[in-house]
Amino acid sequence: MANHFERYAEVAEILIRHGFGSIAPLLGLGQLHLGPMPLRAGTRATPDRLVVALEELGPTFIKLGQLLSTRPDILPRQYTTALARLQDDAPPVATDHVRTILEQELGASPDVVFNTFDDVPLASASIGQAHAATLHDGTSVVVKVRRPGVVAQVQEDLEILQNLAHQASRNWAALADYNVEAVVSTFAETLRAELDYLVEGRNAERFARNFAHDTGIHIPKIYWSTTTSRVLTMERIYGQRIDDKEVTSLPLADRDRLATTAARAAAKMIFEDGFFHADPHPGNLFVESTGRIGLIDFGMVGELDEQLRKRLGKLLLDFSRNDPDRISRALLGLAINRTATDRQRLRQDVAPFMQQYQGRSLGEIRIAPLITEILTILRTHHIQLPSGIAMLTKMVIMTEGMGVGLNPDFNLGEVLKPYAGRLALEQFSPQKLPGLLKQLGLDAADFGADMPERLERMLQQLDDGVEVHLRAEELAPLVARAELIGNRLVAGLILAAFIRGIGELTAADRRHLQNWQNTLLATGVGALGAMGGYLAWTSRPGLRSRRQ
Repeated sequence: MANHFERYAEVAEILIRHGFGSIAPLLGLGQLHLGPMPLRAGTRATPDRLVVALEELGPTFIKLGQLLSTRPDILPRQYTTALARLQDDAPPVATDHVRTILEQELGASPDVVFNTFDDVPLASASIGQAHAATLHDGTSVVVKVRRPGVVAQVQEDLEILQNLAHQASRNWAALADYNVEAVVSTFAETLRAELDYLVEGRNAERFARNFAHDTGIHIPKIYWSTTTSRVLTMERIYGQRIDDKEVTSLPLADRDRLATTAARAAAKMIFEDGFFHADPHPGNLFVESTGRIGLIDFGMVGELDEQLRKRLGKLLLDFSRNDPDRISRALLGLAINRTATDRQRLRQDVAPFMQQYQGRSLGEIRIAPLITEILTILRTHHIQLPSGIAMLTKMVIMTEGMGVGLNPDFNLGEVLKPYAGRLALEQFSPQKLPGLLKQLGLDAADFGADMPERLERMLQQLDDGVEVHLRAEELAPLVARAELIGNRLVAGLILAAFIRGIGELTAADRRHLQNWQNTLLATGVGALGAMGGYLAWTSRPGLRSRRQ
């Protein structure tokens, strides 16, 4: 704390002044000898006071508040709602400072580098500000310039936040089931990436590749010759904000088309690309004169691996089945914390929640309220989601809100359903089946080889006259292992039912079909052999006699 004493003192003073003095010791701030503190004078800790406190603390804490506004699995709804109002606006940087940065980064005055450069910023935020300019070939561009001193300020605050998170995880019992250190660590990684405009430029190019064949979405081009970690030059998007009156007063058919285009882009990012824009607020979406949607600001992005995307797709489809057990298992499958969860209580909480969706398909369900209720249940049971899922919930809620703003009858679930369905069925494609069947065989063989050794050790202990106390948590890994292989074997039977149909689809290529059948045969024999060996071992006379 000695390296940042003044900043720690400032954090403590602001928290106390706004009614959050009771948490200062829990954050480790009670160890500081700060001198006399202003009394709260009746100030009570409220969500609105927290917003004001974070705004006073500056850009790093504002960004943290914006992140926490997407985490109903951690904070109560009244806090997430208040934090969503946090604004990232900041006073403009002086013109002389901007020109100095451009000259340092680009090697010449902006009047030389660009054909024209407007000193009056288009927008100013806590990390940087944007200026209009034109290249020497007449191309209109936007030049983003990082604020001077912001990296050092953010780095200091991130170190402080990581220390506070460590203290809170040790001192604050209410946070015992939440990995707050991991939350802050992920936040720090995301914010540091936002500070580097080279990262944002690469993100933009990745989106451009993903939407290269989508005529409804426009991703601006990055001009690398005038881009550095502190300066980003990109093609200028002309149009109206998607929530401007000029757009919301368009005919309903046009507004519905825009909502559907934006929602399909979001669904593609989630279920096909696994790479999504994490901050699609209306200020980042522009409707061009052609009706195309221009997307900007690629500093905050999220990623989902293939396994996570499959689980999400399955979870969405499972809601139409009205099965609390299935949904409870799916939610636990997404969790990253290892807290003991009362599954029966979780199911009891999920059941009435599911009743309101009984008999309704995904296309008939409003997604934002659904997500909010799920996250509330997760928070009640101290179940924490991966950071990527947390960012995704914000993106989905924003997307549906934008769609409803354009068309009150817009339903995001109807757009997501085919994408989720395709993703869920993708694992049964001819290309994926050999790998899945091979994994079934490996899991079965591993299970068959591992179980005898575990049981043999237990029986030896019994023969030695050792008193064995079996606790549920000790058996949990074994039970989970058995459950896993059981699930996979059942999945194998289901997959086998697809063989004939897939064989007909691929019959035109006999060589590939034969290879696929050989893979199936080998893995099937391996699995049956492993299980047969296990059954033979368990039927030995010696084993039976010792069981009696």
